[in-house]
Amino acid sequence: MDQIHYGTEFIQELESESAATRKCLERIPENLFSWGPHEKSMKMGRLAQIVAEIPKWLTSMVGRSGLDFASFERSNPRTSVDLVREFDENLKEAKNALKQASNEALSEPFQLKNQGKVLISMPKRIFISSSINHLVHHRGQLTVYMRLNNIAVPSIYGPSADEAAF
Repeated sequence: MDQIHYGTEFIQELESESAATRKCLERIPENLFSWGPHEKSMKMGRLAQIVAEIPKWLTSMVGRSGLDFASFERSNPRTSVDLVREFDENLKEAKNALKQASNEALSEPFQLKNQGKVLISMPKRIFISSSINHLVHHRGQLTVYMRLNNIAVPSIYGPSADEAAF
C-alpha cells in the first residue's frame, strides 16, 4: 500500500476551497473595506486580507520552524483585484511548497510565536490543517459581512440564496 503524501492531500483541499474563496474576495468593494458589523469586529478589508493571506502562512510553515506574528510581513491590499492577486500568488506558492515537502518534513515541529514568545508548538501538518480550517472559518465570516451589505454570496458547498449551485 502506498503511503499518503500529506502535502498532496493539503493541495487537494486547498484547490477544493479556492474557487469559492476567490469569488468572495473579488466581490468585496473597496468602499466597504473599512466597514465592520460591530465595534469589536474586524473591518471587512482586514478580514478579506486575512483570507487572502492564509495560504502564505502555509508556505511559511513548510519552509520554516516557526512564525512570529510580530514580524510576519503582511500586505496592504487596496482593491478587490489586489485581494484576488494576493490570494492567487499565495495559493500558488503554498501548493508548490506542499508539493515539494516530504511527510517527514511536515511532521517536524512548528512554533507559533508572538514577539518571540512561543504560544504553541506542534507538528507542521497539524498547523497546516488547522490553518486551512481557519481560512474556511474566516471566509464564512466574510460571507456574513457580504450578506449584511447586500453583496451576492457565491455558491460554496451548494447553492446560496444568490446563486445556483456550480
